Amino acid sequence: MTWLLGLIILLIKLALMLVVLLLAASYLVWLERKLLARIQIRLGPNRAGIFGLLQPIADAVKLLTKEDIVPAQADAFIFQLAPAVVAMTALLMFAVVPVGPDIILFGHPIPMVISDLNVGLLYVFALSSLGVYGVALGGWASNSKFALLGGIRGAAQMISYELALGLSLVPIVMLAGSFSLTEIVNAQAGLPFIVLQPVSFAIFVISAMAESKRIPFDLPEAENELGAGFHTEYSGMRFGLFFLGEYVHIQVLGALIAVFFLGGWHGPYLPPVVWLMVKILVVALIMIWVRGTLPRLRYDQLMALGWKVLIPVSLINIVLTGAVMLWVG
Repeated sequence: MTWLLGLIILLIKLALMLVVLLLAASYLVWLERKLLARIQIRLGPNRAGIFGLLQPIADAVKLLTKEDIVPAQADAFIFQLAPAVVAMTALLMFAVVPVGPDIILFGHPIPMVISDLNVGLLYVFALSSLGVYGVALGGWASNSKFALLGGIRGAAQMISYELALGLSLVPIVMLAGSFSLTEIVNAQAGLPFIVLQPVSFAIFVISAMAESKRIPFDLPEAENELGAGFHTEYSGMRFGLFFLGEYVHIQVLGALIAVFFLGGWHGPYLPPVVWLMVKILVVALIMIWVRGTLPRLRYDQLMALGWKVLIPVSLINIVLTGAVMLWVG
């Protein structure tokens, strides 16, 4: 019966995580629209429900009832598959994010994570890399020049910043001595890694924002150049899946920043789960603030920042971290 209990607990954790992520993604859209409206001296959504709180539901109904159009010359199968790849890879990354310490249930410790992999960090990067396929294939399968250019830009951008993103976490693995996200959080019980590795933190945040393809790094969409970029030809719920993936990805990045640099669930007075949610929300608010403040980079500036600045600084930081650890140890 132990395996049956384990299966039931796993299914409950999966269902809770899925519901929370989808609801949070819906209302993150509402929050972003309201905050951007305030930054730009507008009202934002205020018709559907009090303070516009029913706007995400109205948007979901609209997307579900709109006609799903597939261009006549598109590769229909890949065209329909690409949005699901983007959304699913973002959702699956949360499988290794710990939301709190183990709890005791029926005398057994229950991990507050869906799967505590000892290579959790590698799992995150594997799924992050797969997300590139959704963007590239969506742009290619649309049989549109604007979409194809957006897909090529998205692939080049995500590959470039994936390197800096991975290199920025090498010092974190060196300090924690593990690839497990749970062990990385436990290693920050006394002091968060943002204090020990501010350079890694800065590189990770910039690279993570570039990975999410948001202003000032939204070159794959760039409406003044490409219409809507890689999702130009999409409509209905397939169009919505791209944005679902984007806003789930914001939550994932917030959770990863909290886990790697902000101590994860650690914090005084409040329950561990609440601390993690607060940190994710703060990261999301900063990303929204940046979107409403900074202009879009040129494509050559985007590539130069990744290859000429972030990657060399990451490599230097790894060498210095190793030298300091050898000297101290």
